[in-house]
Amino acid sequence: MDATTGADTGADTGADTGADTGAGVEFVLDPATLDVHADCERLRELGPLVRVEMEGVRAWAATRHATLAAVLAHPDLSRDIAYWDPAGRAAVRDGTAVRRITFDTSMLNAEGEEHRRLRGPMARVFNARRVEELRPWVARLAAERVDHLATLPPGPVDLREEFAYPIPRDVITELMGIPPAMRARVHELTDVAAGVGDTPVDVTEARKVLYGMVAEIIEGLRRTPGPGLISALVQEGELTGKELLDTVELVFIAGHVTTVNLLTNGARALLREPAQLALALGGELAWSAVVEETMRWDSPIAHFPMRYAVRDLEIEGVRVRKGEAVVACFASAGRDPERYGARACRFDAVAEQPGHLSFGHGRHFCLGAPLARLEGEVALAALFEAFPDMRLAGPDAGTRPLGSVLGNSTRSLPVLLGERHN
Repeated sequence: MDATTGADTGADTGADTGADTGAGVEFVLDPATLDVHADCERLRELGPLVRVEMEGVRAWAATRHATLAAVLAHPDLSRDIAYWDPAGRAAVRDGTAVRRITFDTSMLNAEGEEHRRLRGPMARVFNARRVEELRPWVARLAAERVDHLATLPPGPVDLREEFAYPIPRDVITELMGIPPAMRARVHELTDVAAGVGDTPVDVTEARKVLYGMVAEIIEGLRRTPGPGLISALVQEGELTGKELLDTVELVFIAGHVTTVNLLTNGARALLREPAQLALALGGELAWSAVVEETMRWDSPIAHFPMRYAVRDLEIEGVRVRKGEAVVACFASAGRDPERYGARACRFDAVAEQPGHLSFGHGRHFCLGAPLARLEGEVALAALFEAFPDMRLAGPDAGTRPLGSVLGNSTRSLPVLLGERHN
């Protein structure tokens, strides 16, 4: 059954069912939660659309696969903040992840012709054919990081910091054309923004300084063009002012932070499932299957704001009123038993993959999906082929969450590498 219908005639069809009971918050999406997936299980139990609070903002949360698919593709749910009820918008606090996302003026929050205009230049760079041409280069970067791991002293190694983070960071730095003289400082700031390391830091200030550096980079490339995507965007002149700034920051941050989570989560899953790791190393299980199952079972993004109802509508029997916001719960949808059956909460890269929503769906499908998939396949293969005896450095390794309402991963992943085999 279609998960969504128009609600204009819903007054006589029970469309208000759940609306009154949902007036209050049913669940708080807590960035300090110790178990994202336990929270997601509770959300699914509460229903397909659940009233939640996210960093002080109230919204509906789409918790199940079918519901989320309907929300992501719904023609009457827009990412344009102009459709958000003013009271909801006023509740957004400075310095929060919700504010950074919802007030962004890049393609992320555009619709229609504006979305096509802003997305077009990116689509020409991140198409599957051009990305595949990067495979040898990404393989060299992965090999360099493997060599780096081999030089580290014996004892626990933080795989997130030493391997999962540098590869996608260096890939996007090169693709964007960050000037060499500025890379060290940009990397310092993005280390903070990405939550690398096991100590909480002031992400807000780092993002502010990074934004200023992006403006400086753009102005420098405007005067002296160079290689890379930023210079190309500047010279094309299709984006101006804050659009250009927000687009560059979005692509640079989103272009690697989520892939850090993918690599971390994939490595952690394989270390906990040695039989599946053995199949991948023996060529009986494709690394691409490992990547897709990681995306499904342990989505790099937990919850993502917002879409806004442009009119009253009904989803899964629940009235969503004009101006109300909807949060996409990717981590929850990825473990929905209605979609994935008995294996929903179990990592099983061998089983048939019916598809997932962790790269999005519809008009805002993730532009970086081909690049993330490529990096995941290449990096995980290089890592485990070099260190097939690697193991977690204790039962608690990789169990401390990021502390983000958006990202889903572990703050660190301590491992014992073992002997290098190639």
